[in-house]
Amino acid sequence: MDPSFLPRGLILGFTIAATVGPISLLTIRRTLAHGRVYGLASGLGVALADATYAAIAAFGLTAITSVLVGGRMLLGLIGGAFLIVLAIRIMTTRPDEVAVVTERPGLVGAFGSIFGLTMTNPMTILSFAGLFAGLGLTGTGGADAALLVLGVFLGSTSWWIVLTSVVAVLRSRVTIRVLTWVNRVSGAAILVFGVVAIVGALYR
Repeated sequence: MDPSFLPRGLILGFTIAATVGPISLLTIRRTLAHGRVYGLASGLGVALADATYAAIAAFGLTAITSVLVGGRMLLGLIGGAFLIVLAIRIMTTRPDEVAVVTERPGLVGAFGSIFGLTMTNPMTILSFAGLFAGLGLTGTGGADAALLVLGVFLGSTSWWIVLTSVVAVLRSRVTIRVLTWVNRVSGAAILVFGVVAIVGALYR
């Protein structure tokens, strides 16, 4: 067993999670609207999805990989449609004063919805497979693969802790007017990501 697989996986997980995309925008928006705990629950959903795809790539589960990649058109359409619906909801929502606890969606729902959305992008597994192969992180056994996957999860989790902590600090300075514009801008960006996902799925 090579213990260096853990820190290398951690770096990869952190780097991949830090990529700006619809998931990042959605997590930022949730943190601003409902607080750090809710944003972090969403981030942990992403971390688990990243670790799941990393595990499939690291353990060489070719059958599952083939199914996911083969169904990427359907997954792309589903994920894109979900993003569009979500974007419209975000853009048309007029934030009240700071949401009270009873108005917040459940933490399990926050975790599960982001996990499901992240898992609709099967190209993530190809990214992990390519990175693992290119960096010589294919592993020589189950222990190495397990360390690599654990590192990816911890790295991704670390990014979401950092991001939600920073956003939570700024949250106290965010007015209703600013949050309204955050909804509009982030919603518009997520809408674009959704359209791109659908177009990409149809013409891939």
